[in-house]
Amino acid sequence: VERHDASSREMGDKRKLQAEIDRTLKKIDEGVDVYDRIYQKVVDAESQSNKEKYEGDLKKEIKKLQRFRDQVKQWAGSNDVRDKTPLLEARKLIEGKMESFKIIEKETKTKAFSKQGLEAARERKDPKEAARDEAREWLNASVDELQTQIEAFEAEIETIAEPKKSKSKTRPPRLGHLEESMSRHLQHIQRMELVLRLVDNEALAPEDVTDLKDLVDDYVERNQDDFDEFGDVEDMYADLELDDLAEAVASGEVSHDVGKPSALQKLDGAGDDAHADDGNAGAAASGAAGKGGLSKGGSEHSSSGSLLATGTKGKPGELLGAKPMSP
Repeated sequence: VERHDASSREMGDKRKLQAEIDRTLKKIDEGVDVYDRIYQKVVDAESQSNKEKYEGDLKKEIKKLQRFRDQVKQWAGSNDVRDKTPLLEARKLIEGKMESFKIIEKETKTKAFSKQGLEAARERKDPKEAARDEAREWLNASVDELQTQIEAFEAEIETIAEPKKSKSKTRPPRLGHLEESMSRHLQHIQRMELVLRLVDNEALAPEDVTDLKDLVDDYVERNQDDFDEFGDVEDMYADLELDDLAEAVASGEVSHDVGKPSALQKLDGAGDDAHADDGNAGAAASGAAGKGGLSKGGSEHSSSGSLLATGTKGKPGELLGAKPMSP
């Protein structure tokens, strides 16, 4: 009887596995059809901007197919699967699409450089703008990667949520884990999109994004392996004071030179002694202003000090003395 029960369970497990394989193979066929349609749009695109847009969509589809390929490889190496021919054919199909993507990606980059290379060589890019471009590129790539992971979570949730023959009403723990993972990813995407807007407005310096990069890259790579370590999303962005900067940008109080977290942090960290020492310089500046004797540099300093004061809570008097004015 026990042998019969064990045999029945084994048969049931194999049927369940085969059903999952069949569903995956169907999704692969659908994914290949989507890939082929987008591929044709890349080929037919007349402008470089459209070609790059469609290539980005194509990259998302090839990543989905790559995940299916990894699953297919695992099943093909399992002794529980007898007929491995469909799996091997699906793997070969996906790898063919991967090769075609590499070719078209290379062609797109080559055309872009051939058309713009000479012009770019003549017009040397400003180092600050180059740094901003690098920050933008990294932020966009990180958001894309998180969105790709979200798609994988959604696919797994759909599989778990499919109607089961079992009448158990117990909620699978894995479902809660996936939902929390999606929630965290969406919070990170929201914060990084805000960082991107602040970089575009030059309210956030590229070096501040560089400090953030290691933290976000670590999260993107290990968010599932060390799930409990990344519970507090906001902690990663706290030093940048994003909300204060966004509010200052919206009210027009941030300039290209002073709207940076480093400046805000310096002001917030100023001690009482510095306040007392700088008070005399601030009084001197006020006296000079009353006599109409402000130099051009003094006017600029006063403007910057007033500006930074709006980004500091309850410390308006620390600013005029932050840099003593020249007599």
